[in-house]
Amino acid sequence: MIVPPGSVVGVLGSGQLGRMFALAARRMGYRVHTYSPEEDSPTGHVADVEVSAAYDDLDRLREFARGLDVLTFEFENVPRAALDALESIVPVRPGAEALWVSQNREREKDFLRKVNVPLAPWAAVRTSSDLAAALSSVGAPAVLKTAAFGYDGKGQEKISSNGISDAERAWEALGLVPCVLESFIEFQREVSVVAARGADGATAFFPIFENVHQDHILDVTTAPAPLSLSEEDLAFEIARTILDALSYVGVLCIELFHTSSGKLLVNEIAPRPHNSGHLTIDACATSQFEQQLRAVCGLPLGSTELLRPAAMANLLGDLWAGGAPCWEKACAVPGVTLHLYGKKEPRPGRKMGHLTALAKTPDEARRRVVDARAALTT
Repeated sequence: MIVPPGSVVGVLGSGQLGRMFALAARRMGYRVHTYSPEEDSPTGHVADVEVSAAYDDLDRLREFARGLDVLTFEFENVPRAALDALESIVPVRPGAEALWVSQNREREKDFLRKVNVPLAPWAAVRTSSDLAAALSSVGAPAVLKTAAFGYDGKGQEKISSNGISDAERAWEALGLVPCVLESFIEFQREVSVVAARGADGATAFFPIFENVHQDHILDVTTAPAPLSLSEEDLAFEIARTILDALSYVGVLCIELFHTSSGKLLVNEIAPRPHNSGHLTIDACATSQFEQQLRAVCGLPLGSTELLRPAAMANLLGDLWAGGAPCWEKACAVPGVTLHLYGKKEPRPGRKMGHLTALAKTPDEARRRVVDARAALTT
């Protein structure tokens, strides 16, 4: 089914991902309605309609859905019951199954194991005996992660020794909630594959991105990542396997560890456009947000060609600690573009915007974007 320009696209969630999606959709002639508990939100600033209500208010959700031609989401923590209620009213892309799998690390890893993609050793933890058995099978060092509601490094504790007391302290720090224990991977880099699948099964892959994190939050992304052709092919095949197994429609991000021996191990998946793909707005023939729109509306997928090497640097609320950043200094750096998300309150660790730099090489783009960000506070 084609949802043509002029139609109404709904977005569950109203953060910066929804904002950039809405900007791409409006450029192509679509109307955008957004739904979340927030008011005066980043997406709401550019949407045609902003509905502020709870995700568990099924009556309001159904009313919202009746005014749409297709529905997508930019936020993983929408209850599955909400999507199940809406799928009988409006096409939901990606579907509830992809959302449900990605909402819980145990379900996600079990799914990935079943489709036979490479993972670090892991085990589920629900009880004290599970924890002891997991530590025995996975070993240390390891990372204990909450099964639900972990992002940007939240809900994680590292376990350095095989002693059960160390593991028990980590589990207590996480609230004794269901967790997964993963082997700690010594990797040479973290990379991500941002991929898309259309309703017809067609797939498209953006160039692989290299990601550097600071305090568990994505700091800088560079494209293309320095992988061999065979490693790139393997990453794309992993992505294709996941997309097809989920009968996915939309943009999906797969985060991977690239080890010194050339192995690629899946860390996690995100059923939406991803922070590491923001540079596609300036650096690719089709941005990840336009690609999401094309996929959910049944249009042909766009070209993922990287026009020039590029780098993206996140702008966190910490930059406002000494007052408003000096935007003119960053904008004076050649090849740099500024993207702000319209959030009113800068807080430490909060993603307020990003910078993108284009250059002749990935290293030059990285230096340029990091220099531009540093200039904001000098």
